[in-house]
Amino acid sequence: MARIVADDINSLAMADPFPSLSLSLVLTFAFALALLAGLVLNFWLSSRQIRHVAQHRGQVPPAFAQTILLSAHQKAADYTITKARFGLLELTLGAAVLLGWTLLGGLSSLNQALLGWLGGGMGQQIALLAAFVLISGLIDLPVTLYQTFVIEERFGFNKMTPKLWLLDLLKSSLIGAVVGLPIAALILWMMGATGSWWWLWAWGVWMGFNLLLLLIYPTFIAPLFNKFVPLEDETLKARVTALMKRCGFAAKGLFVMDGSKRSAHANAYFTGFGASKRVVFYDTLLAKLSAGEVDAVLAHELGHFKHKHIIKRIVSMFALSLVGFALLGWLATQAWFYAGLGVQPNLGAPNDALALLLFMLALPVFSFFIAPVMAHFSRKHEFEADAYAVRQTSGPDLATALLKLYEDNASTLTPDPLYVKFHYSHPPASERLARMTS
Repeated sequence: MARIVADDINSLAMADPFPSLSLSLVLTFAFALALLAGLVLNFWLSSRQIRHVAQHRGQVPPAFAQTILLSAHQKAADYTITKARFGLLELTLGAAVLLGWTLLGGLSSLNQALLGWLGGGMGQQIALLAAFVLISGLIDLPVTLYQTFVIEERFGFNKMTPKLWLLDLLKSSLIGAVVGLPIAALILWMMGATGSWWWLWAWGVWMGFNLLLLLIYPTFIAPLFNKFVPLEDETLKARVTALMKRCGFAAKGLFVMDGSKRSAHANAYFTGFGASKRVVFYDTLLAKLSAGEVDAVLAHELGHFKHKHIIKRIVSMFALSLVGFALLGWLATQAWFYAGLGVQPNLGAPNDALALLLFMLALPVFSFFIAPVMAHFSRKHEFEADAYAVRQTSGPDLATALLKLYEDNASTLTPDPLYVKFHYSHPPASERLARMTS
């Protein structure tokens, strides 16, 4: 199929070049317009967020005046504004890099260079994917370093040393290569060997791979980065066990993670799938919350399972990815798809890796409007989980726990409402507490 795809592209372009040329120009214009629209919209929203938070920096909202210090409120405002301003720089850099890869010919040049060096075939395609990931990672490196060692450091959150950061980078890169390259090679092989319905088979493999990761991540991957020890506080363990039994939930174990090794941020989460599920508490969380508050936070997480939010998200991911693979299956055979995004397709050699990369680059540009919809449902799920936690534990404990976590993570209490609708996966503290007390 891979060679057929290349020949099809060649014959389509040669037999009827003008419609293909017209479609490629339409795609170029649509891509540039969508990229510009997304950039302008995000700049506008971020600017609103910065102004709104700055305007409310000088006074703690009345609802929190008795529980949040002005100094903590101002720290959260400064942290939010700093991240938002840096986010504007990220947006600009991201748009420039995307244009460089696509319309300015970066991906096409990289492909042609590797094609001349390695010739057509699976080796060249794997090399193209690996080179793209490596170059993209190097471009993102200064951004990551600044976020960790400047912004997070300035606000007292970063606990990582340069040595630990480098070790994490090496480990994640090695895991990415060991896990990612074989699955990429398998999908590329399927694109070339399983006929015109390759995308359906590839979708099945991709979904199976993601489900497998849910099973093996807690046991084999996460321990490579953090130390997990069984929860030793017998009183807290008894409370948590009783809560889980009351809620009809079973887990493989209760663990404490040394999150303080990397960050001062606190959290708790469930990980795994099926029988491999485990409850993980950050050590920073246990150091800040009372037993009742930990109970309430855990009940919130249990609420997600009770309302089947995790299953709904997995099903949504399955459905969206199926549509994506089907679309890719069609676009991979269209000459205008490559030309319209600034890439010269291979003639007489496979284009599968090119199609994959172009699709991954272009899809976020055309689907940015989905983000507010996804954020809306995520916030809805958080409200439902809060309501469940209030029914199972203490509402006041959940409220005080949330306030401590918002304060501990320097989350602003006064975000811009429109920015929230587009970008917040969790509701602001004011909305969550209002729901609890209504």
